[in-house]
This record gives sequence, structure tokens and C-alpha cells, in this order.
Amino acid sequence: MAKRGGFPGGMMPGNMNNLMKQAQRMQRQMEEGQKELETKEFTASAGGGAVEVTVSGKKEVLRVKLTQEVVDPEDVEMLQDLIVAATNEALKQADEANEALMGKMTGGLGGFPF
Repeated sequence: MAKRGGFPGGMMPGNMNNLMKQAQRMQRQMEEGQKELETKEFTASAGGGAVEVTVSGKKEVLRVKLTQEVVDPEDVEMLQDLIVAATNEALKQADEANEALMGKMTGGLGGFPF
């Protein structure tokens, strides 16, 4: 026999309020974590340290450092490749930090009753 009345999925009003409070708390934590991540810097190097690139958590290039030895007018392509490699690695570090933050924040989603 089918139940009459009640709430979909058997969820009680108190449970819904708790769920909403938990979701709001999680949203605040994610916003705070994102702001903190945006202030961090990620540095990577290429060519044995000949090129070093630093990016922010907002994925903006902040600094590029070059050793004098890597600046060879006869081989500009190598320098370009090293800058690209270091930049991509620094951006990868920023992405991994963002994924770790999201994983930490959403790791408790398994406890939601849906």
C-alpha cells in the first residue's frame, strides 16, 4: 500500500534544514579555500633550472627567470620550448592544488541522503 502525504524520498523537514545548512557551510568553505588558493604561487623549472616560471593560483604568470647561459641568440627555439615547458608544469601544479582542494571539500558528499 502506498504511503499518503509525507515528503519525497522519506526526507523529514528537519533533515532538509540540516542538509541546507550543511550545503551552505560547504559553499562558504569552498569559497574560502578558493580565495586561499588564488593567493598561492606555483613555481616550476625546465632545462635543469635554466628557466623558472611562477604562476598564481589564478593561473596568471607572475615571473619568468632565465639564467644567462640559456639566452643563446643562435637557439631561440630551445629557450621558447623551455619557457613553455616550465609554464605548463607550474600551471599543472596549480590545477593539482585546485583538484586537491575540491576533493577535500566534496569528499564528504557521500554522507548526503540522496
